[in-house]
Amino acid sequence: MLEIFEKHESEVRGYCRSFPTVFTRSEGSELFDRQGRRYIDFFAGAGALNYGHNHPKLKRALIEYIQRDGITHSLDMATVAKEQLLKKFNEIILEPRGLNYKIQFPGPTGTNAVESALKLARKVTGRHNVICFNNGFHGMTLGSLAVTGNMFKRQGAGVPLSHTTAMPFDGQFGDKVDTLDYLENHLLNSSSGVDLPAAIILETVQAEGGINVASKEWLQRLAHIAKKHEILLVVDDIQVGCGRTGRFFSFEEAGIKPDIVCLSKSISGYGMPMALVLFKPELDVWAPGEHNGTFRGFNFGFITAAQALEFWRDDTITKGVEERSKMVRERMEKIASEHPELKGEVRGRGLIMGLCSTTDKELAGKVSAQAFERGLIVETAGSDDEVLKVLCPLNISTSLLKQGLDILEESYRAALSKVAKRELAHA
Repeated sequence: MLEIFEKHESEVRGYCRSFPTVFTRSEGSELFDRQGRRYIDFFAGAGALNYGHNHPKLKRALIEYIQRDGITHSLDMATVAKEQLLKKFNEIILEPRGLNYKIQFPGPTGTNAVESALKLARKVTGRHNVICFNNGFHGMTLGSLAVTGNMFKRQGAGVPLSHTTAMPFDGQFGDKVDTLDYLENHLLNSSSGVDLPAAIILETVQAEGGINVASKEWLQRLAHIAKKHEILLVVDDIQVGCGRTGRFFSFEEAGIKPDIVCLSKSISGYGMPMALVLFKPELDVWAPGEHNGTFRGFNFGFITAAQALEFWRDDTITKGVEERSKMVRERMEKIASEHPELKGEVRGRGLIMGLCSTTDKELAGKVSAQAFERGLIVETAGSDDEVLKVLCPLNISTSLLKQGLDILEESYRAALSKVAKRELAHA
């Protein structure tokens, strides 16, 4: 089935090993393969498909634009598609939230946005160091890797990754340790060995790092520390923005206003490669062309992004995420309670939810494989892939969500049964 891919594609391929079939089409929260088998999607393109596959309104807008010979590639030239997006983003997203940001189109991917943000922060402040957090993930290019925690991914760089300092994330040492005390002590102590940073970068929910959630209070204090020490606060909302936690930005609940925000993945709404960097106007010190990229003007992405923003004229998505999030959390807690041997921990906010087994780091991968056999696509997260991660489209129907959760529950039973039989055979 996968012979062509195995023969001609690089060994670097990953997801096709976890989901070994050839997909042919997709619709809403479902994928279909060459054999006509249906799969419920709890993966959503790693968070790039918050509105599902081929949403009819987005598809119609894109087809109409193509049919009238709309501009596809434009570098950073002015186009009607970009004009429409800029207008709607300010009108629908920024102004109602009291946010005043300039918008940069850095290139088509999330790591492009992060690289731009780090580069800008260093240019504005004249400092080189950046504070990041253990278990954070920000991309696969050198600057982004330098603020990423995962050792396997960092080693792929092949060169030293420098000018960054990693600090413990919220709750990393348990409820009794305030990790921000640790951070601020390094900033206040002139002998700590930590240079005053240009920026602090973080995800409010560490997605790839294991669904680690920063509390509202922790985020508020972090923003206060950054402001007090004149450090720029950068929020990487690439995977957990665009409604993934309920509101459009993941930091809204905490009431903070970051200096710089990185967006990609679902900002295009349709899986189109696209990224944005938002920053306060006083930080816009770029000289024309000082940071550029050939594909920073992908108008197909602008068209679908502008159409997707129409979903945010009211709170329908936010309410839908709240309803579905409750369903996922309740089912994961049920699984954990029915299998106490897992010592399972349910993590997450909105529709990024995870179940971690503290006793078997390989279990999540086994459950993912069982789920795939049963017609459900769900991935893992964490430094050792120890967390099963539910990342379904935000608009998945509640009936389809329930079907997927039923499969998930069945997959846990099947995976645990196999583990038990193997342990019995080796007894």
